[in-house]
Amino acid sequence: MARLATLSPRLGTLDARTARPAPKQTDSELLTPEHRAWREAVLKRAGWKCQAPGCAAHGRRGGVRLYADHIVERRDGGAPLDPANGQALCAKHHSKKTARARAASLQSPSLGPLT
Repeated sequence: MARLATLSPRLGTLDARTARPAPKQTDSELLTPEHRAWREAVLKRAGWKCQAPGCAAHGRRGGVRLYADHIVERRDGGAPLDPANGQALCAKHHSKKTARARAASLQSPSLGPLT
């Protein structure tokens, strides 16, 4: 009985130790003096504390990194420089909120059939 020879893969494997990801690019809008002033206003209004319910994380002297997060994302039409559209979140809650927002945008209904 003849043996079947296996074919070698056409694509090589990626060695994650030598393949580096592309460097992260900062959105130039986040580096403007207007955005920095917005961030300062949002964090100051929050008293330098995470605004997630039940979170006790405290920024500035508390040593926790706080993010000034847009409640309604800029790409979804949220006001980019309105302090009312901002909230202070610790890294943990900012990551959770961002993941939920991305998942929701992926599950949103399409614009309808293309005709």
